[in-house]
Amino acid sequence: MISYRNITKIYPPGYVALENICLEIKRGELVSVVGRSGAGKTTLLKLLIGEERPTAGQVFFDNVDVHQIKSGNLPEFRRNIGMVFQDYKLLESKTAYENITYVLEFMGLEEETVARDAQEVLEIVGLTERMYHFPAELSGGEKQRVAIARALIHRPQVIVADEPTGNLDPYHARDIIRLLTKINELGTTIVLATHNRDIVNRLGRRVITLVEGRMVRDEEKGRFVL
Repeated sequence: MISYRNITKIYPPGYVALENICLEIKRGELVSVVGRSGAGKTTLLKLLIGEERPTAGQVFFDNVDVHQIKSGNLPEFRRNIGMVFQDYKLLESKTAYENITYVLEFMGLEEETVARDAQEVLEIVGLTERMYHFPAELSGGEKQRVAIARALIHRPQVIVADEPTGNLDPYHARDIIRLLTKINELGTTIVLATHNRDIVNRLGRRVITLVEGRMVRDEEKGRFVL
């Protein structure tokens, strides 16, 4: 489903963020990409969504070369991929419901369709009773649940989560990972970038380890080892 082929990314004036990465991710997998800060995790994800271009190599999504997609067609392509960030990126002036639905409204979908889809994802993330609260009225864990619901609303094939537990205490961090695992079990591919050793080791799923931009391990049932 996702293929990184001999990917190298160099930032001026010569910083090597990724070096000759070869990686395949199958449909339906839950994969953790681990490494210390600066290892190249975020760059790897940005290449997948076309936010960064490789210095060398190619990234394919369902046999489409991501970096051959015209800029005007990137928004449509990115609907295949839901993004979840460490800092939530919620609109403070909008309720949880509005944060989740504004993309669908922007796409011009009918109000009835928007309401139905929003109700479905709110039930999945367990926030039905908090849907009309503003971000300032929500806990960190609830904010991240809103962010995950927003990522789910357009039914993406993949969810890419970049340090989604970075601002959460251990209890809420485990809660978010349980939610991502549940979404994966429903059929969505999950790519999780994290430096949280405890979470990765609890998952017992595939682990890809980056060290200074190089892929040093790829284990089917791996552990966070650096």
